[in-house]
Amino acid sequence: MNKLMLALILMSIAACGNHDKSEKAWLTFYEKSNFLETPRYDETIRYIQQLEKASPWVRLSYYGVTPEGRNLPLVIVDKNSFFTPEKVHNTDKTILLIQAGIHAGEIDGKDAGLMLIRDIAVLGKYTDLLDHVTVLFMPIFNVDGHERFSAYNRINQNGPKEMGWRVTSQNFNLNRDYMKADAPEMHAFLKMFHEWNPDFFIDCHVTDGADYRHVITYYLEKQINMSPPVREWSGKTYLPYLEEKMKDAGFPLSPYVSLVDENDITKGLDGGVARPRFSTGYVALRNRPALLIETHMFKSYKQRVDGTYQMLLHTMELMNKEHVSLKEAIKNSDMETASLTGRTVGLRFKVDYRHHSVIDFMGFNYRVDKSDISNQDWVIWENVPIDYRLPYYDSVITEYSSEAPVYYIIPRQWTQIIDILKAHGVEMTTLKKKENIWIESYQFQNVTWAQKPFEGRITVECDVQPIREFREFSPGDVKVRMNQKRNRVIMNLLEPKAPDSFVHWGFFNSIFEQKEYGEAYKLEQLADSMMKTNPELKVEFEEKLKSDTAFANSGYGRLNWFYMKSIYWDQNVNKYPIARVLQVQPTSN
Repeated sequence: MNKLMLALILMSIAACGNHDKSEKAWLTFYEKSNFLETPRYDETIRYIQQLEKASPWVRLSYYGVTPEGRNLPLVIVDKNSFFTPEKVHNTDKTILLIQAGIHAGEIDGKDAGLMLIRDIAVLGKYTDLLDHVTVLFMPIFNVDGHERFSAYNRINQNGPKEMGWRVTSQNFNLNRDYMKADAPEMHAFLKMFHEWNPDFFIDCHVTDGADYRHVITYYLEKQINMSPPVREWSGKTYLPYLEEKMKDAGFPLSPYVSLVDENDITKGLDGGVARPRFSTGYVALRNRPALLIETHMFKSYKQRVDGTYQMLLHTMELMNKEHVSLKEAIKNSDMETASLTGRTVGLRFKVDYRHHSVIDFMGFNYRVDKSDISNQDWVIWENVPIDYRLPYYDSVITEYSSEAPVYYIIPRQWTQIIDILKAHGVEMTTLKKKENIWIESYQFQNVTWAQKPFEGRITVECDVQPIREFREFSPGDVKVRMNQKRNRVIMNLLEPKAPDSFVHWGFFNSIFEQKEYGEAYKLEQLADSMMKTNPELKVEFEEKLKSDTAFANSGYGRLNWFYMKSIYWDQNVNKYPIARVLQVQPTSN
């Protein structure tokens, strides 16, 4: 017997023997509670440590620290005991990243994942699924929120008895933070995601909204926001397999329930595209299949955990079976994305209500009553099963697009922008000498701000006017070339009209502020002089007085109007500091 074969036999013995294999001995906290409770953070870690001790296939690691000082756990499951990205990347294996507890009250994925890892690595079930799959399991993403434990954290949800809180200790909703990365937890996630570069991503949630008989609904990224090869693989290879297997397992699926009309389910469901602030929308930009699991809030905790378990299991099955085709689709999508320069790239999308498919939907009867309390209509769901045939509006069209440049230039003083791009794994270089080049950028118009904070920021809506001008750049300014597989992430952050751009999230709010002002006695003289030397300006001024009542009634506004049109005006106000270079040009010094 050669040494390699002996080693493999010994590893198998270690994985499946030399410990109590009885299922009773390895019951999780959730199972011991008669499927009614979920463990706290410390108990979760202890159970994972027991799995790690029992199986050489399991390794508990940590990828960051929360604001309250708790470690962020990542469980690695690999049949070869390869527990680093470098080792796994040198195999033919696909990497599945399972994220649970981003909303810590929606914790089904944690208990389902612990059972699945136990069943494979300790009890010896489904071990063949690790032949071509390495599992990364985040049992709790929002760790601090998880420890804000209460029976009253989810008014809409049926169990577990107690659960964590939706947001972090800093009050961030992590599932709005994937692009702007304000939360320390998200910075840690992005670093881990970049290092492991998984091939498939699952995010486990519990839904809110309507009542129906489906235990599980899903959202799968398979729209035109994604690169075509991965989009095709997700929609044609993965989804039909998953739907068939889940139906056979007793969990018939429905697309995520977003009603066209909340008071009339017969009008159908919205599909659409997830914005990149959300987990699946972000992972789609990274050219990876992204599945959102949404168990139904009113179903028992056991039903929900069982359904999540089956979704994870059958995803592993398909990944193991189709590891070659998945790797090929990702490779082709990465190549396609790295060659976007000169092409028009969609950044905003909307549902196309001219087209729809029809889906079977397992619902309930309902009625709509007028409330004496809220003075509005409200839906009362009745426990009478009804099978609907619903329109499903899953076609989308591009609402806004932009041509991908050869590269962007970011002035070195915008350090926060540069740091977040680095966190996303974006490659960049710094200028070594002064450069003077023709660039394209944007002048902002009709800028408005939200009336209250959202996710800690005052968001911005604006119109943009493309401008072309000669700009000087300095040593240390950053060049971001559009020859990399992060190109869709780059454009969604740097193009101002993208829905989760830096501009939208308020990172550039300071550029909209006027910082210098003129005294009235100076501006009176300036305005008089300007109108005398430029009669057309006087006509323009008089026309504006007639057409704009607010302007006409504001003495300051009148004077500042002339100031804005004078040589004294700050030309950088409302001008985007980031430059787009659409073609390679010679530089001058």
